[in-house]
Amino acid sequence: MNHDYHVHSNYSDGRFLRQMLGAAERAGLDAVGVADHCNVSTRSEPARYKRAFGFNLDITYERRREALRDLATDFDLNVYDAVEMDYHPTDHDAVASFLADAEFDYAIGSVHELDGVNVHFEDYFAKQSAAARREHVTTYFDRLVELIESDLFAVAAHVDLVERNSALRDIATDADYRRVAEAFADSRTVPELNAGRVLSEYGEVHPTPQFVDVLVDHDVSSVFGTDSHEPDEIGPRKEELEQFVATHGVMTTALSL
Repeated sequence: MNHDYHVHSNYSDGRFLRQMLGAAERAGLDAVGVADHCNVSTRSEPARYKRAFGFNLDITYERRREALRDLATDFDLNVYDAVEMDYHPTDHDAVASFLADAEFDYAIGSVHELDGVNVHFEDYFAKQSAAARREHVTTYFDRLVELIESDLFAVAAHVDLVERNSALRDIATDADYRRVAEAFADSRTVPELNAGRVLSEYGEVHPTPQFVDVLVDHDVSSVFGTDSHEPDEIGPRKEELEQFVATHGVMTTALSL
């Protein structure tokens, strides 16, 4: 694993740029993509979330770009100027316009929101019926397919994020995985092998081995993303991804940048 396409910095919810780049170099990476969160939605809930967490890359990306250029000379790394953006069909035009203007090296798309609530908020989903939770999971994969078909993103992040939520875990079916794999097979967008929770209580890579099998059956390759927010996460997560690939027959690729 020589390229990590997904780390965060202090321009969203990660640590200082210099710390993240230094950790990437120490981990033996050839290239790292700084893909901070960015939100351009005008819908009330995403706008409220943005205010609460202070995710302002839409107005600071040029400053970060200058910082990346300055810092890149201090490290033996290719450093990519990237972005992670939440996708909702209502926001398609706003996202497309922003990405066209900003001209990042590449964009990562993700689905974090269901029913106006972040997927990670277990209490909200745990109190709902089994039928309602099944519907939420269906909606998640509907949105993921729309993200892939939007042609806005080079990478789709953590493509079974619902597995991180114990109330939504183990609900997805092979049919869900197949329709996502079919969308990837017809798109320039590639899935990400994501280690964002591999060393936590969840303890697995995204996507699950079952989902990986379906992607392989559809000749869909993945890129690597540690989804690191702290410097000391990059090395261990890199090792976990390499071990997962070695034992699960994942097809991998690199972005053409």
